[in-house]
Amino acid sequence: MSKLVTKHNKLISASYSLGVPEQRIIFLAIVVAREQEKLIDARGLLQIHASSYQEQFKVEKHSAYKALKSAAKGLFDAHFEYDDIHEQTGKDANNFIRWVQKIRYINAAGMIELQFTDDVIPLITRLTEQYTEYDLKQVSELQSEYSIRLYELMMQWQSVGKTNQITIDNLRKKLGVKPEQYKQMCNFKTRVLDHAVKQINDYTDITVKYDQHKTGKTITAISFIFKKKQILDPAKNKKRDSATPDLFHNMTDSQISTFSAKLAALPELGSNAPIGKSTAEFAAIIASDLADENKQMRYMPYLAKLGYQPKKRKV
Repeated sequence: MSKLVTKHNKLISASYSLGVPEQRIIFLAIVVAREQEKLIDARGLLQIHASSYQEQFKVEKHSAYKALKSAAKGLFDAHFEYDDIHEQTGKDANNFIRWVQKIRYINAAGMIELQFTDDVIPLITRLTEQYTEYDLKQVSELQSEYSIRLYELMMQWQSVGKTNQITIDNLRKKLGVKPEQYKQMCNFKTRVLDHAVKQINDYTDITVKYDQHKTGKTITAISFIFKKKQILDPAKNKKRDSATPDLFHNMTDSQISTFSAKLAALPELGSNAPIGKSTAEFAAIIASDLADENKQMRYMPYLAKLGYQPKKRKV
């Protein structure tokens, strides 16, 4: 069964520095909290067991106990930051929020009990349209706090497959890189960005790459492009031979961008657009479908109408 991590976008976009054990405890606590919303609304305690940590993140028993013990202190001292608008004045506001009201580690039981602060609870339970959700298993094998945070940022843009430009200073804050760390751009790229991208590409359901944006000769911003990995069914592939037509067409990024926009504008497809979504947002959904071998076929008649000509399959 999937264990979904669900966070309000304020929390996804927040700036904070947490180690891998602390982030993993937060993940497990969110899953537990979502399963017992009434209890957490009443400021109830959440229990995280070493056995759950061990099973989810595939570590040894002693490592799970050690992680819980170290994370207890780390989480109590930790906070996150985000910006929003002050309702009464309409002015920009900088928010500084602690993760937990209290936390304790029960050594002999291999268990943590924690209580989120009042400000965190609505960011993980009472969610409306502004939230990001992903399966916990996708980050379970990531070994770097930077790769975990970067994956979360990608998931906030999953319907589009690319991010806006993020300034270097802002990206450092979101990933939890401290001001004194990796000040030189070459070190930041090698120790943080490239390492995080490699882990995401190796262990998650997406592949990601980034573009550098310069002001003069200085790199001042980064943007990310990513897409879902294609999951091939070996059983299906064995049954195919050279006489079988290639039903899935590997469209280029340029083709996907061009034809998804055209498809979104077709009147006959307009009824398929999700309620409240703009044409551009509908185009982003179609773009994702065109890269999915299980969903692309439904658009082929319309693609033909728009002049798309797939390459002939080599025999």
